Amino acid sequence: MITKPIFFERNRVGRVYTGGKLFHDFFGDEPVDGFLPEEWIASAVKAVNAEMAHEKEGVSKLIDDEMFFDELLEQYPQELLGKAGKLRILVKILDSAVRLPAQAHPDKAFSKKHFQSEYGKTESWLVLATRPGAKIYFGFKDGVDKAQFCEAIEASETDKDAMERLMEYTEPKVGDVFLVPAKTVHAIGAGCLILEVQEPTDFTIQPERWCDSYRLSDAEMYLGLSKDDAVSCFDFQKAPDTKLSPVVQKEADGVRVEELIGKKDTDCFVVNRICLSGGSHDLYVPDSYGVYIVTDGVGKLVSQNYEKQIKKGDYFFLPASMMGKIRAEGNVEIVECY
Repeated sequence: MITKPIFFERNRVGRVYTGGKLFHDFFGDEPVDGFLPEEWIASAVKAVNAEMAHEKEGVSKLIDDEMFFDELLEQYPQELLGKAGKLRILVKILDSAVRLPAQAHPDKAFSKKHFQSEYGKTESWLVLATRPGAKIYFGFKDGVDKAQFCEAIEASETDKDAMERLMEYTEPKVGDVFLVPAKTVHAIGAGCLILEVQEPTDFTIQPERWCDSYRLSDAEMYLGLSKDDAVSCFDFQKAPDTKLSPVVQKEADGVRVEELIGKKDTDCFVVNRICLSGGSHDLYVPDSYGVYIVTDGVGKLVSQNYEKQIKKGDYFFLPASMMGKIRAEGNVEIVECY
């Protein structure tokens, strides 16, 4: 298991919002919306849900094996993780049929103080597909302050648009890349299929009473914190420009490698896009592991004693011990996260 790419069973995770219809063209799922709108990829993180489908909801299970991924990581940390030592990212694909509640995620200092965690939840989005009228809400409008925000929290009990009116929005296009720093207010609007890379937590503070027709409890809004502590997670300064432009790192012989999120953008993770048009590319992250998602096309993984076909919708974890020993070939697009 630790001397080749690791593939997983499908891992759709329950949320209080509906979505998942756009999974049809990506994974081949039935084209319907429901309450399993997120696919957690190579995950060792448990979901924070009021009602859990099972004890380890959110944690990936190895394909053709009863072992959960967190158990394998505990057994072989050096071989799987290398010098990184820990699995420091969580990768998801999500599709929302409704606007999610206005929310923010803690930074590391807030998480350490309130949740006894070394990780916050800075995240990034790669837009894979959209429905008509898709929107992404990001950052407060100029002049919004804590007092107005708290008024909107109270108003959201009966006015479902109170919070929306405080936020800036954009209409995303397929291929757009966004970085969402911790403590920034945001909300994914209806109609976005997104590949999300984030710090490995499920901490979301969402002080808006309704998620479409679902009424959030105080615990779901504030994660057990007081309202005042929860509101302190939000940054009321003007949000930075979050849309990023890919940076081409390599383009030759049927191989194009683009940096989508780099070390200049955040110290939490790196996201690259590998586009092959008949070319061959060695998968390699120095001294670390990688999570790989096939976002388009068909190809294969090849090494001296290994070959496996891959296609759009497949994903896998590449152990640190296998870095540089596996190459991708074909006409295929792969997103690399580490």
